[in-house]
Amino acid sequence: MEKKDLKRSAFITFEGSEGSGKSTQIRLLTKYLIKRGYSVIHLREPGGTLIGEKIRKILLDPKNDRMIPITELLLYMASRAQIVKEKISPYLKEPKIIICDRFLDSTLAYQGYGGKVDIGLIKRLAKFVCGEITPDLTFFLDIGTKKGLERAGKKKDRIEEKSISYHQRVRRGYLGLAREEPERIKVIKIRADKNSVQEKIREIIERWLSVK
Repeated sequence: MEKKDLKRSAFITFEGSEGSGKSTQIRLLTKYLIKRGYSVIHLREPGGTLIGEKIRKILLDPKNDRMIPITELLLYMASRAQIVKEKISPYLKEPKIIICDRFLDSTLAYQGYGGKVDIGLIKRLAKFVCGEITPDLTFFLDIGTKKGLERAGKKKDRIEEKSISYHQRVRRGYLGLAREEPERIKVIKIRADKNSVQEKIREIIERWLSVK
């Protein structure tokens, strides 16, 4: 396959509530883009670096059930600061497609709308941590809250174990963010099989890349 040359980097993020199938869709899209000849980098949050992965374990460990929302927020931001410095900033200087499993929208939805931490505070911290870095394109995989939690399975992490009302606020937060930035955030309803969902994502990606 002939290598595709981008004029500049492309920063694409995937967001979604629990059980939305982000990991599967990212895997399918990554394989598709590589087959099409693009240079693709796959990252995840929290994590993606040695330090970030250690923070991830703390954040998701169900035993840490006494963690307060502000601690949660600061740990997510610490992990993000590390991946921005180590991975995202350097890769943005190259003509690559960077696909990241979650980014700032997750913090706004989960810690902001879900955990009721002040949105203004989150945005100020984000400015400090991310600077001007923001995704070029974001896919929000939207699934009903109850159905998503059922799909997440019986063995749940600390975030998945939170109340259904929390997760409902998270979903509403995501949909609100999508209404605020419809050009960047594309809502994909999870009502069909994974291949049909992937087709929709690929259609959007192809149209988007054609004008880059």
